Amino acid sequence: MSAPPLPNILPWNIPQNPSTDGEEPVPAPPVIRPLPPFQPPPITWPPIWFRWLNQGAWLVNLEPAASGGQNYDGTIRIEVNSEGRTASGDLYQRPRVLINLPGFPRRWLNLPAPNPASGIPILARSNYRTSFTLGFQKFKYVQTNKTTFSFTQEPVDGGYTATMKWTTAPAGYPYPGDYAEGDVVSDKTGQVEFRLKMGRVSQFYRKFTVEMDNVPGSERPLDNGGVVGQNFEDWNSVFGRVGFEVKVVESDGDIVDTEDGYWSLTQSHQTMLARRDASNLDTEWRYYLLATKFNTVNAFGVMFDNSATDSNNIPREGLQVSSHVVTGFQEGWGEWKDSRYGTIKGAYFRTALHELGHAFGLLHNDDGGDGEPPVLDFSFMNQTGRAINRSTAASPLSKNIKWNHADRNLFQIRHWPDVFVRPGGVDFGYASNTTPPITPPDSDTEYEHPELVFKVEPIKDHSEVPLGAPVRVNLTLTNTGEQPVNVPADISLKSHTLSGQVTDPTGKICIFHTLFYLDREEEIKNLKPGESVTSSLTLLRGGQGALFPLAGVHKIGVKLSWSFDEDLPLWVALAETTILVTPPLDKSHAAAAHKLLTTPDAHLVLVLGGDYLEDGVAAIQQALEDETLRKHFAGTEAKRVLKRRNPDFEQATNLVSEDNIVLSDAERAKFRRLGVDSFEG
Repeated sequence: MSAPPLPNILPWNIPQNPSTDGEEPVPAPPVIRPLPPFQPPPITWPPIWFRWLNQGAWLVNLEPAASGGQNYDGTIRIEVNSEGRTASGDLYQRPRVLINLPGFPRRWLNLPAPNPASGIPILARSNYRTSFTLGFQKFKYVQTNKTTFSFTQEPVDGGYTATMKWTTAPAGYPYPGDYAEGDVVSDKTGQVEFRLKMGRVSQFYRKFTVEMDNVPGSERPLDNGGVVGQNFEDWNSVFGRVGFEVKVVESDGDIVDTEDGYWSLTQSHQTMLARRDASNLDTEWRYYLLATKFNTVNAFGVMFDNSATDSNNIPREGLQVSSHVVTGFQEGWGEWKDSRYGTIKGAYFRTALHELGHAFGLLHNDDGGDGEPPVLDFSFMNQTGRAINRSTAASPLSKNIKWNHADRNLFQIRHWPDVFVRPGGVDFGYASNTTPPITPPDSDTEYEHPELVFKVEPIKDHSEVPLGAPVRVNLTLTNTGEQPVNVPADISLKSHTLSGQVTDPTGKICIFHTLFYLDREEEIKNLKPGESVTSSLTLLRGGQGALFPLAGVHKIGVKLSWSFDEDLPLWVALAETTILVTPPLDKSHAAAAHKLLTTPDAHLVLVLGGDYLEDGVAAIQQALEDETLRKHFAGTEAKRVLKRRNPDFEQATNLVSEDNIVLSDAERAKFRRLGVDSFEG
């Protein structure tokens, strides 16, 4: 089901309840008067006020009818839009304690509910409940009459109905007139099972904090540099339109820079852990923004706190922007051509908002709309590279930026479950069994291209690998038709177009995808008839853990998805293969495999190299000392020593020259590019 259309600003002109509690006055509905009577004098009737659920966050409490049961608290987000009301909500289990006094029966005591005077409640992630029977996202709001309304679950059979009655709020609620209580009745049994209470606590849907640190010389992205009252935008104006309450904390400006000004994703993450202010994600949604001169992935910005680079396993906390990248000479840059990025506030601020969108869980959105064809809108989740290519000298990026999210993205960050938006929730790009996945919306129909053949195969003579070793597979996308086809130029794990999953012998599925989402455009290759684009994958871990954790047959599924033209559908290419993981051969192999499977940083060493990931390096070294695993990790160690600030070409050459070394085609090509001259591969 597609999302309802959403406005670009909060529609305060749509009727709300008459304000009696200190808010700005809101236009009341028209006064309804009866026809004049036949006998004079005419009688004037008082206005008839109907009541609505006003826009914002409503604190909800759900109490079981039976005494001593578990209570739940949370919020319902009510959005007023052109089609009525859109509601979504989350429930958290209220903490309770066991009372066990001598001479008295044992009983559970629920702790106090959140204080409504504190506004939007931030509740502990561990208490989040997604499988609770009363799922508000499945309920329909019905205005019964001027004093009651209801939430009815659809389908009605086997569902629940909460019939609510307006009443005066208890002390502490900031909007005393916006409060209702009612019984929750099982449609199947007719019995009252819960008592539901709800009162508005904020005009906003959600609230969060952004903390900013920077190295000396790197600007903080605070605003777009516009003129106040004309085209000025800052964090408050942007998120005022979203309906989020935001707090910006300008923190440390003395972050010690790297020797060359380039920051790896891991270094950014380590700096976040070391230098950020005290943070408790169970009491505050806090995101960390680090401004540096450059990053090692040569992007305008990056959300670095994801998957393998997330060393503390608390995802989507951090983002980085690069102040000293120099823009290109494309006409679309307009007056921003050939400029240091931090000095062009509009683009710099937009990149920060783009990367924060990834921290919210949003993917790239390069069409911006849900129309037919989709509407180009230059919203925040458009990639900067594509936005530049779609701009011209007469209409440069500076004039094209839409200072808002696309409608579909507004719907997602307003109404997705908390765990998909809040920092420290679900890992980026993954889905649990009880919450919706972070994927493009259902309205984006996927099509397999009839003239493209996609294959994934184990590298030659290595359909079997020992436990603990990375699995290497080759990818081939071939045009079997008679006409050229535009496809992604890069189909590796560095591309945003590729994802996949591994199913182990027990049936457990673990997902893998790119380590980071960069603010740059994907390159396009015009694939001629009979031509192929190739790549290789070296797989070891995903965000959920080891991809190949036990001996037996594993199924690897790989998916490519792309769309380069708003008039064309979302194309996909799917392929599968199997690999046999063999059990340990001896104690040395078993110990090394155990070390690799239980050390997440081993994967980071495999991908990023470097000497600073000590645990990961130690796991790789133990694998190199084992006769079975050495040939599978010699290439990994060679890449690591080549990625040092002072590369060791001699050691790398010796490693890759060993007998029976296991390398993918892509790894062999990379060693040649890195200058390992004696490597003959």
